[in-house]
Amino acid sequence: MSPTPAAPPARRRREGLRALVWLSPWLIGFAAFFLYPLAATVYFSFHRYDLFTLEFVGLDNYRYLLTDDRALTSIGNTLWLVVFMVPAQLLFALGVAWLVTRLKAGAGFFRTVFYLPSLIPTVAGTVAFVFLLNPATGPMNQFLELFGIAGPDWFGDKDWSKPSLTLLGMWGTGNTMVIFLAALLDVPRHLYEAAALDGAGAWRRFRSVTLPTISPVLLFSAVTGVIYALQYFTQAMIAARVASGSTDSPGSSFTPGYPEMSTLTLPQWLFQMGFRDFSMGYACVLALLLFAASMLLTLVLLRRFRGLEEVS
Repeated sequence: MSPTPAAPPARRRREGLRALVWLSPWLIGFAAFFLYPLAATVYFSFHRYDLFTLEFVGLDNYRYLLTDDRALTSIGNTLWLVVFMVPAQLLFALGVAWLVTRLKAGAGFFRTVFYLPSLIPTVAGTVAFVFLLNPATGPMNQFLELFGIAGPDWFGDKDWSKPSLTLLGMWGTGNTMVIFLAALLDVPRHLYEAAALDGAGAWRRFRSVTLPTISPVLLFSAVTGVIYALQYFTQAMIAARVASGSTDSPGSSFTPGYPEMSTLTLPQWLFQMGFRDFSMGYACVLALLLFAASMLLTLVLLRRFRGLEEVS
């Protein structure tokens, strides 16, 4: 059989131009809303910029990052959330979804109950959760007292503030739970039956059948969870403000991170530098660090899940 003749150059050019025409809305949006802001951020990171004056300072902003104690603290807190909060949220959502699939009756009721917290507005849910864990009047500590346990100062103790934010994050994992529930219900039943005939126990079936089947959903949830943790801002800010009793009265100023900078995240410090202190050049450095961390962790997760799929 003779090979298919190649298309003439004029035809290839027309097809290329047609493809560019169809892709042009995306290309324009990508250039306007990603490439240009990224290039501008890199440019301003080499300058001292306060929205009025622009002065080239070279690598001074990058050097200052290495000596900025609050920036380093915010990086450590953000990494803590990535390492501990994200896995806790995924495991809790997966566990709840798995339990719901095993219920013989009332599955719809419990699915609704676990999903409802994700519908509550972020600020309102955070305020309610802080009052729920209030050390003096909150029902959580009062419940613990029934068993002779002295509850901690959840959001007022630097050792408990980040675990408390983790509990808040687990409370609002309704969206992830629903995604996992759909994935678990989509696992073919005959795979479980075949594994059971081979003598596989419950854990073996979960590890060899369930996890490989839902691995794309796990990857999606892990990547979005990591990006969400790197951008963690509102809950930590509101929880710190409410727990500290700070108000927005005239002349008052609230510095995020209460208590003792334990809830200060990188996006909060970026906001403080850029929009309160107007150190836009240094804020651009923090933004580039956040972007690089998001890209790096996403690539690590992609490689990790690809390795798991090859092993399975």
